[in-house]
Amino acid sequence: MNKMMVLLSLVLCATSATAETSAMKQAIDGAHRSAENKARDAYRHPEQTLSFFEVGESMTVIEIWPGAGWYTEILAPYLKNKGKLYASHFSKNAKVPYFQTTLQAFVEKIRQKPEVYGKVELTVLQPPESIEIAPEGSADRVLTFRNVHNWIKAGQADTVFAAMFKALKPGGILGVVEHRSLPGVAIETQVQSGYVDESHVIELAEKAGFKLLDRSEINANPKDTKDHPAGVWTLPPTLRLNEKDRAKYLAIGESDRMTLKFVKP
Repeated sequence: MNKMMVLLSLVLCATSATAETSAMKQAIDGAHRSAENKARDAYRHPEQTLSFFEVGESMTVIEIWPGAGWYTEILAPYLKNKGKLYASHFSKNAKVPYFQTTLQAFVEKIRQKPEVYGKVELTVLQPPESIEIAPEGSADRVLTFRNVHNWIKAGQADTVFAAMFKALKPGGILGVVEHRSLPGVAIETQVQSGYVDESHVIELAEKAGFKLLDRSEINANPKDTKDHPAGVWTLPPTLRLNEKDRAKYLAIGESDRMTLKFVKP
C-alpha cells in the first residue's frame, strides 16, 4: 500500500469515528430525554462509557434489564438507522410486583415515542424460566448497567452470564457497569448493600467463558464511602431515606461504580 492509500485510509477512519461520535452526541442531547435524566449524565458518563465499550451505530446491541430506560433513551436513537437494539426486560408474568410495574412503564414509554423507540425489539430475561435474550450468536455487544447485584441476590448470576455469552458473536463484547464494594466484602453484605466486589463480577464472567479485556474508572466516585444505612439506595437517584441527611447524600452523588469490558473468545 503506497503512502497516498495509507493517508486516505486514515482520513476515512477518522471521518467515520467523527460521524459515530456526532451520532452518539445527538442521541445524548436529544429533546426526547428529560432534564432530570440528562442531569444524571454527570454521574453515568454515557458517551465515555459507550465509547469504552466500543459501541458502534451499525451494531446489534442487547441492553439487559433496562429498567425505566435511562440508557435506552440513548441507545435506541443511536442504533435506529443502522443498527439493532434488543431491550431484554422483565417478564409480564413476573411474580415480583416491581418487575411488572417497571415493565409496564417501559412499554408505555417506548409506545409513546415510536419515532425514537419504534425499532426496539423487546425480549424477556426472567431467570431461570426465560433466558433467550436474543438469537444465539447474534449480538455485537451486550450491555448491563447496575444489575449484577440483583442476579446475585436471586441466585441467578451464573444463568444470566451464560445467557449473555450465548447471545454474543465470537469477538463480541460484554460491558458491565455495577456498584462497587470495598474489596473482600462478604457476599451476604454485597447482597444486602447492593455493592458488589469487582473481583466477584470478573469471576462470574470468566466462569461463563468471557475474558477480561479492560477496566475503566469512568464511573468511579471517590466520595462514596459505601457504608450507608440503606446501602446503595441511600444515594441518588433513589434517596431511600427521603429527607434524612438528604443534602449529605446529594453531595456524594451516585454510587462508585466499576466499568468492566469482557470479550467472548
